[in-house]
Amino acid sequence: MTTNDVQALPSPPSLIGSFRTGFDAITNHISLILFPIALDLFIWLGPHLRLTQLIHTIVDQMNRLSALQEPQTEEMLRASTEIWTLIGERFNLLVLLRSYPVGIPSLMAARLPVEMPFGSPAMWEVSTLLGAMAAWGMITLIGLAAGTLFYGIVSQAALNGQVRWISVLERWPNATLQVVFLTVFWVVLLLGASIPGSLLISLFGLGGLALAQCALLMYVGFVLWLLFPLLFSTHGIFVNGANVINSLKSSVRLTRMTLPTTGLFILLAILLSQGLDLLWEVPEETSWLTLVGITGHAFVTTGLLAASFVYYQDAFRWVQQLSEKSSFTVVQDLLRKS
Repeated sequence: MTTNDVQALPSPPSLIGSFRTGFDAITNHISLILFPIALDLFIWLGPHLRLTQLIHTIVDQMNRLSALQEPQTEEMLRASTEIWTLIGERFNLLVLLRSYPVGIPSLMAARLPVEMPFGSPAMWEVSTLLGAMAAWGMITLIGLAAGTLFYGIVSQAALNGQVRWISVLERWPNATLQVVFLTVFWVVLLLGASIPGSLLISLFGLGGLALAQCALLMYVGFVLWLLFPLLFSTHGIFVNGANVINSLKSSVRLTRMTLPTTGLFILLAILLSQGLDLLWEVPEETSWLTLVGITGHAFVTTGLLAASFVYYQDAFRWVQQLSEKSSFTVVQDLLRKS
């Protein structure tokens, strides 16, 4: 190996190549889109687990409180009451099966449908706060476990060109555990950022609406700056079999060293996903044409997930090669000086 070969930088990961490879993998394993399709059909046509009675109780208490407040505060409470009433009418606890940061993609989880083409779905009611919290935790854990299995299968298809089911199932329990730890980390991080942020916005709000808006923009910018290096925090678990800590470290290192390319990849993925969602959501929830949107959404989101695994693997290797070449160059310089 010559000195010029050593000092030559490796080629950075290809955006177009990542998207092409990811979508080709899903085209060759089209059955993978059945996971998001099944979840959407369950949320749309299956039973609904609602909190209507519990939310009505909260609304009644808020209405009693509003009678004791000043007119301005009463107006705010009235607006809040309307929001809570709308949530009570449409919210379905089972949409939590679309869990974060790892979960099966879902179009209907964002739409919160309450009707279907052949009538209304069965309604199950959770009337106590303790029952709601228990259902919330159980459904979220099921969503994380199912999402971990889905991520494992898609990563195999994207990176190996085939799905080794035995390998996926063997790694599933440990990967699920790491995903749960990662979810706890994300919750703590977001709570740690939101509590002082809300206090800061409230404090600036005392000086007027303009200051409150400035504080909100500053807070949003801070949160984006904080979360961007962690966007690939899940990928190390599936691509490298890493634990939570090593996966977080790899994500921060990768995004820091590939910032322009990674930023462009994330931007293109968001534009493609959200832009096409506008098309998929055109049919009414009472129309069977919604099935077209569900299928299209399943293919696009699964393809984007596969592309993200391809990009992560290429970027991870590029960062490693770059570090190795940098280390070799440093050693050469030391030997030359000595």
